[in-house]
Amino acid sequence: MTTASALTAREAAALLSFYADAGVDAMLEDEATDLTRLAAEKAEAARAEPEQRAAAAKTKARAPDPPRSAPAVQTTIPDDKAVSDAAFAAESARSLAELAEIVQGFTGCNLKQNARSTILLEEMPESGILMVCGFPTGEDDKAGAALSGPAGGLFERMLAAIGLSRADVGVTTALPWRTPGDRAPTASEAQICQPFLERQIALAEPKLLVTLGNFACRMTIDPNKTVFDLRGSWHKKEIGGQSFETLVTFSPSELLAAPKNKKEAWLDLQALRARLG
Repeated sequence: MTTASALTAREAAALLSFYADAGVDAMLEDEATDLTRLAAEKAEAARAEPEQRAAAAKTKARAPDPPRSAPAVQTTIPDDKAVSDAAFAAESARSLAELAEIVQGFTGCNLKQNARSTILLEEMPESGILMVCGFPTGEDDKAGAALSGPAGGLFERMLAAIGLSRADVGVTTALPWRTPGDRAPTASEAQICQPFLERQIALAEPKLLVTLGNFACRMTIDPNKTVFDLRGSWHKKEIGGQSFETLVTFSPSELLAAPKNKKEAWLDLQALRARLG
């Protein structure tokens, strides 16, 4: 019998073509296959499979569990100690630059652990106007500056309406660090950061202080009041024997959320412009 290996490529191709034309659709092996033996082997393997699975399960059950890694631990700082530490640290600063270094190195507030940036007032402009907005947003944290993104755009348009630019005013946030997910700060977080805000104001010695939004209003003037309670008139902010003329108005983010308050905000801006002369 001629084997396939003895054929040339052309001969093999011709033979396959002949088989196809003849209707051949299956190839036979040189040696017969014992189908009875194969069936018996498959049946034996099927009977043995459950026993093998059971043995494997017992082995797995006896194997010791791999060691688990310890869960991540987030440091929790006692609030009372953190507040006193913040007050002591803030009071020791003799300039805005020195305060910035102190706050950068402060570890008593858990907000700092998740924040990318520490946002503080760097210097005061000649106008003597200091504006305090609420806590930093995620956009502020990324940019490393207060009032970034859409709120920053509206803020600059508000200033332009009374003949000012961002460069003409000092801007800071009531908290140096953003909150996770831009949630509202807790009371303890606000208390820890309060000394840093008040020290910024004292060192900046602004001629005019403007708070933007409810959170800044509560942190600066009265924890139990809102912008609606205090806007429309000037207030005195007392810090360490110093007194600062303070105006309360809405923050740009609040105006974006509630445009109906823009009329009142415009009146507040006009009051600021009139005080500047």
